[in-house]
Amino acid sequence: MNRIVFAVLMVVCLGIVNPVLACTTMLVGKNASQDGSVMVSHSDDGLNDGSMVYVPAMDHKPGSMRAVYYSHAALDFKPQWGATVSHRIVTKDRGKAYNKTGVAPSVPLGFIPQVAHTYAYFDANYGVMNEHQLSIGECTDKAKVHPEPEPGKRIFYSAELSRVALERTKTAREAIKLMGELIEKYGYYGTGETLLVADPNEGWVMEMAGYDMNGTGGVWVAQRVPDDKVFVAANQFRIREIRPDSDDMMYSANIFAIAQQKGWWSPADGALDFTSVYGDGEFHHPYYSLRRVWRAQSMLAPSLQLSPWVEGPFTRDYAFAVKPDKKITVQELFAIHRDNYEGTEFDLTKGLAAGPFGNPNRFEGNAESVADKEGRLTPLVGEFERPLNIYRCVYSYVNQSRRWLPNSIGGVVWFGPDRPATSVLMPFYAGALDLPESVQRADILKLDRQSMWTAFNYVANYSMLKYSYMIQDIRAVQERYENVALARQPELEAQAMTLWNSGDKHGAQKFLTRYSDQNAAAVLKDWWKLSELLYVKYNDGYVNTDKEIAQPVFYPTWWLKQVGFEDGPTSYQPKKK
Repeated sequence: MNRIVFAVLMVVCLGIVNPVLACTTMLVGKNASQDGSVMVSHSDDGLNDGSMVYVPAMDHKPGSMRAVYYSHAALDFKPQWGATVSHRIVTKDRGKAYNKTGVAPSVPLGFIPQVAHTYAYFDANYGVMNEHQLSIGECTDKAKVHPEPEPGKRIFYSAELSRVALERTKTAREAIKLMGELIEKYGYYGTGETLLVADPNEGWVMEMAGYDMNGTGGVWVAQRVPDDKVFVAANQFRIREIRPDSDDMMYSANIFAIAQQKGWWSPADGALDFTSVYGDGEFHHPYYSLRRVWRAQSMLAPSLQLSPWVEGPFTRDYAFAVKPDKKITVQELFAIHRDNYEGTEFDLTKGLAAGPFGNPNRFEGNAESVADKEGRLTPLVGEFERPLNIYRCVYSYVNQSRRWLPNSIGGVVWFGPDRPATSVLMPFYAGALDLPESVQRADILKLDRQSMWTAFNYVANYSMLKYSYMIQDIRAVQERYENVALARQPELEAQAMTLWNSGDKHGAQKFLTRYSDQNAAAVLKDWWKLSELLYVKYNDGYVNTDKEIAQPVFYPTWWLKQVGFEDGPTSYQPKKK
């Protein structure tokens, strides 16, 4: 083989190892939710570290410095910055979950002055929620420039920005201002990013990007989501005109000057459109992002009768935020993340690619799965639809922030390991004293029966053998746990409030922590039982029950026709061509 061709193939193949964390994220205003909570949802759609960990509150000595680590999610795993391809951070300074033995420690890109006290929070590939109900969601966006990290020039990506914000701030506005200051002072690297930042009273969208491969700093803009509306983002910037006179908008001081210096915008063009000026459209192919925005907004507000077809990547057809036709619940919000375009012209459970048993998963070629490393593994020109529910999702969640409850009880993370359609939402409270070990351990390179992520990923992969059948068994267990957890929520929180109001705040936290631990333990046990049930029930392609073994399940006629069943050996005579 030609050496150059071989080298190119190696680069392409290696690029598949770490898909870009191409996510979907939503924010529900307090007047758009059924119970008055501000909700943030996020699906982390890149096969990476699937754990959610507890970082405790800490006190720090005067003069201490905080390390800033490289983020795998920015531009793939880079071994020079430590950790491993399947562990995002390895360090002693962020609680026991990140203090791993026998693994290369993370190497700081730089340091910033530490504060006297940092808040407790849940962390994943991006920060999730802190003890004050400050909540974050994320999606990666295609910017015009994706700078590399460089100590002394560009040390922050959105992941570490979100963690510093959760460690140091209590409100969305405080968090955005702090992250903006850090970008301006310490530099920004990596892809464009959208962070949803919410507290019990309001929610904001913050978008950011680098602007020069060798420059410092970055640009950012933030816009408040109206209380009666829902915002959706899916790997493309969503903030449009920057309005200097608006109380519902914040932005970096350099945002206009940089756009002019680069020749990307002039005041003569009118208001600066952040999405088109700093963005570069959709990743990978048309509708990679816009189809998900269309679908989510259509599910939230069917009355809008939105068209799935637009003129181009910078369409104005999908508003910044939409008012839902009815107020949204946790389950309804997560149902959007579980969607495979069922019932639409793009339904991924239909057609030859779905196979005879309606498998909605479409494995990607290199061009769809990685950022900044475009290439093809096939000469064919074409694409599959990119769904909200994607097979390479490592976790997803819905956060609730509720202003009428104490922070420890009002903040809830409904966490689902692996892909949304086959996961179970489990509640973890902002005042938790820790998280179950099963949730805090996840290694894509190990089959770990004590890992919640492994259990869900195992069942999800096995279900692809006979999806239309197995998904019914999965949903039965899924719905049982979710329905019970949601039904118990008012009673559980009332008991916690009784302890809280009596002055036993630690007791309330301990009570909620114990509940979440017990629920997670039951889910883990039953999910492995479910994997065994699926194995036995659908062994060798049959349906096996205690009433009858080897009940035949043949293929549907439409599929048999398309795959050449009629050309099989039905006679001793050769087929006529």
